[in-house]
Amino acid sequence: MSPELVIANATVVTPARAFRGMVLVRDGLIADIAEGAGTPAGAVDCEGDYLLPGLVELHTDNMERHLHPRPGVDWPRRAAVAAHDAEFASAGATTVLDALRVGSVGDEGLGDYAFDAAEATAQLRALGLLRADHFIHVRCELTSPNLIAEYDRIGDDPRVRLVSVMDHTPGQRQFRKVEHYVRYYKEKKGFTDGEMARFIAEAQSIQRAYGAPNRAALAERAARGRFAVASHDDADADHVAESRAMGATIAEFPTTIEAARASRDAGMMVIMGAPNVLRGLSHSGNVSAMALAGEGLVDILSSDYAPASLMLAAFKLAEESPAHDLPSAIACVSKTPAEAVGLDDRGAIEVGRRADLARVYHVERLCVTRAVWREGVRVL
Repeated sequence: MSPELVIANATVVTPARAFRGMVLVRDGLIADIAEGAGTPAGAVDCEGDYLLPGLVELHTDNMERHLHPRPGVDWPRRAAVAAHDAEFASAGATTVLDALRVGSVGDEGLGDYAFDAAEATAQLRALGLLRADHFIHVRCELTSPNLIAEYDRIGDDPRVRLVSVMDHTPGQRQFRKVEHYVRYYKEKKGFTDGEMARFIAEAQSIQRAYGAPNRAALAERAARGRFAVASHDDADADHVAESRAMGATIAEFPTTIEAARASRDAGMMVIMGAPNVLRGLSHSGNVSAMALAGEGLVDILSSDYAPASLMLAAFKLAEESPAHDLPSAIACVSKTPAEAVGLDDRGAIEVGRRADLARVYHVERLCVTRAVWREGVRVL
């Protein structure tokens, strides 16, 4: 049994409101919450800093960046996982779903890496070396000839909490505006115009060959799975209907306001990118997350490719979105994503929930995480 911990003189953000107060932690759980600016003897004095629930991340590609930091450079798996974990702890996250891609498409460098990355994470967890609690988000590249073989190596892992279905073929979904696809890949791969045209034609041919069979095979696996299913980059009502037919309850990054509304009408929760919130626009030329937030169509934020964006974007929502106050904005990065994947024991400063907490200094566009506790144990 862990000793009692009191975290005091903090701006405590609960699901209902924010106030100056303290939190009592006992045996890894939140035992009491009280108002007041005092600091009892032996308590942690937050000096007015925010005390937030530990952030919950559902979709991050960040581990890939550590595994494959440069073209031709493969980092040791466990070292990459440890660096990725530390980065998220520094961003105030205590629960992370690592988005591990299955289905190799073209020359992506990493190849079939998901199983090995999951094994490296399990090894660090067994050694007690992880700061955050890590689960798996299986990110399925629908057009890959290798998709089902790679999925079946990891899909039954009990750590899988989310499976998303993705199709990045140019001319639809994320890349409806082909010029954004062309610019992205020309910068990434250095293609000439002719090479780019051949690349697009090949991608579209592969989609025609593998898209429908892979979707059917994934639907069969999702029907017997113990995880949430997410769509990805839906652009219209037909895409949303297709996603719902697979059992999707989460809509990741809808590319239009039409798709976001259709997702909500279908009972799906909408995830948008925190970098989109901070930048005010999508890097692919799609709908602005802040525009959707203003319409009350954002339930969850994801850091996607930038861990530090998660907390910053939540504060920006609170400050600039008419549909959000601070508690509801913080819920977008804690309580709501946790509950969306069945983790009902965390994500909020409420009596009885896990004492996953982050002490945060915030001013203007700066967030500094000064301390993090997971189940009442300080990990940062």
